[in-house]
Amino acid sequence: MPRPIPRDEAWALLQEWVSSPSLRRHCLTVEAAMAAYAERTPDADVELWRVTGLLHDADYERHPDPATGHPRMIMAELERRGAPPEMVRAIASHADYLDVSRDSPMERTLFAVDELCGFVVACAMVRPQGIHGLTPKSVRKKLKTPSFAAAVDREAVMSGAELLGRDFAEHVAFVIAALEPLATALDLDGTGGSVE
Repeated sequence: MPRPIPRDEAWALLQEWVSSPSLRRHCLTVEAAMAAYAERTPDADVELWRVTGLLHDADYERHPDPATGHPRMIMAELERRGAPPEMVRAIASHADYLDVSRDSPMERTLFAVDELCGFVVACAMVRPQGIHGLTPKSVRKKLKTPSFAAAVDREAVMSGAELLGRDFAEHVAFVIAALEPLATALDLDGTGGSVE
């Protein structure tokens, strides 16, 4: 019988599986963006969206190989714990190479915020003010510099907004606004916080 995965259980699982502060930060930023979008999506289960965002990359550190690992291991663990099938499917759909279509608002949103969160964090990390005052225009400018945050999939960043039917600048501004309240905890305010 499917059951919601409580946030405290999800956080404990993430801490057990992920030791990298940067990957933890990424998962926390995706969680925040997912929760913010869920709050403005009719009939969305905010906690389900939140925990899906938090755990979407939980197996990446241990099993990074796309051919055999991520995200299959976290999907299997969630299935073992009786997580809702829509949560497992959303995590599958964020990995292009699994060829799982993005049909639900939660699936589309996870894809749309995943790479963008990584890029916004990268932009914030090189600014004295961190995420404070970061603009969509500045993010777009950095996207045009291939050497900056080179691992981020630019095509996914751009197509995410389109998938949600949103203007790119609006989408970026929305994600920045979702992350800004967490700036100190996520070391994004230029003063040096910690991921706890």
